[in-house]
Amino acid sequence: MKKDVAIVGIGWEGFQPTTPHYSYKEMIYQAAQRAYFDAKVDPRKDIQSFVTVAEDFTEGTSIFDEYTPDQLGAALKPMHTIPGDGLHGVITAYLMIRSGICQVVAVEAHSKASNVKTLPQITHYALDPIVNRPFEFYPEFIAGLEMQRFLFENNLTIEECSLVVQKNRRNALNNASAPYSCDLSLTEINNSEPLSYPLLHSHVAQNADGAIVIVLANHEIANSLRKDPIWIIGVGWCNDSNSLEYREWGNLPYLSEAARMAYQQADIQNPSTTIDFAEIDDLYAYRELMSLSALKLVPNAYLAEAITNGALTPEGNLPINISGGCLGIGNLLEANGCAKLIEGVLQLRGEAGKRQLPQPHIGIVQSWRGIPTTSAAVVILANS
Repeated sequence: MKKDVAIVGIGWEGFQPTTPHYSYKEMIYQAAQRAYFDAKVDPRKDIQSFVTVAEDFTEGTSIFDEYTPDQLGAALKPMHTIPGDGLHGVITAYLMIRSGICQVVAVEAHSKASNVKTLPQITHYALDPIVNRPFEFYPEFIAGLEMQRFLFENNLTIEECSLVVQKNRRNALNNASAPYSCDLSLTEINNSEPLSYPLLHSHVAQNADGAIVIVLANHEIANSLRKDPIWIIGVGWCNDSNSLEYREWGNLPYLSEAARMAYQQADIQNPSTTIDFAEIDDLYAYRELMSLSALKLVPNAYLAEAITNGALTPEGNLPINISGGCLGIGNLLEANGCAKLIEGVLQLRGEAGKRQLPQPHIGIVQSWRGIPTTSAAVVILANS
C-alpha cells in the first residue's frame, strides 16, 4: 500500500433540511475554518491549490469557482471547479499531490438544495434532448426502472430495500449531524407513497444543506502536521454510457471498474475480508444493495441474507453507512461523497463518538453523482 497522500483536516457545517439563516458562502467559510484548524494550516501560506465541486445548473451561476475563493482563503491562489461528486474533487486533489504539482490541497463541496425550486427540472435537463427529454417523465421514473430490474435479476423484494431504510435511519440516531434520523417500523416504510413502482417515497434520500472542506497533504507534510493522518491508499473512478438505451440496468459495471482500480492500487485481493466498514451510495435504498455487489463486498446471492440477518449493521460483520448515509444525513447533492469521506476519517481516527467501531483499520468510501448519470468514484482509506 502506497502512503503518499493523507487527509489531514476535515470541517463541515450542517446538515439541515433548510438553512435560511446562512448563505452557501457562510456555510463554506465555517467549514473551512474548522478544516484548517483541524489540519493546523494557514490557507494563505500553506495550501498551494483549491478545488471546488459544483454544478453550474444547480448553483444558478457559471464558472462557479469564481464564487468560492474568498471564503476559502484562496484569493490569488490556483482554483478550479470539478462538475461531479465530491469524491471526484478529492481524487483530483489526490492526483495533484501524487504528481508533485502541489504539496497541500483543499477541497470544498456544498449543498444549498433548499434554494433550488426546480431541482427535478434541472435533473430532467440532463437527459438526452432528442430521445429521452421529450417524454417529460419525472426523474425518479429512471430509478424505478433500475430498481425493478435489479430486484428481478437478484430475486430481491421491496421489503429488503425497506430494511436498508430502517437500518440507515436508525444508524443516524447516533449522528448529531443527521437531520433525518428516525426509528421507523417496516410497516411505516412500506406504507409510504409510491413514486415509480417499485420505488417508494421512503426509499429516497431527502435533500439537505451543508458544506464540507477537506485538506490533503503529501507524506512528509502529513506526518509533520498530525500523529494520525488518514492515508488514501486507493482511488478509482469510471463513467458508463450517458444514454438510457445503452446501459446495463441490473448491475453497475462502472462502479465495478472504479472499485477494481482502487483495489489494485491498495493491493486488496479480497475486499469482503479486508474492508472493516463502508460508506456507500444510498440515494435510493436499493442502490446500497447494488453497490455492495459491484464493490465485491457481498455477492448477489447473499444480499438478502446480509440485510435481513443484520450483517450490515454497526454490530455486524460488515458495517455499512454507520453515519446514516444519505437516507439519514440527507442528499447533499455534489457534497454526498465528501460527507461519506468525513465519516470514514472520523471512524479511522476513533472520533466517531456513539457510533465508533472497535479499532477499524481500512474503510471504503463510494459515491454516485445521481440520476441520470453512470458516474462512480471510490476512495479507500487506512489509518496505519
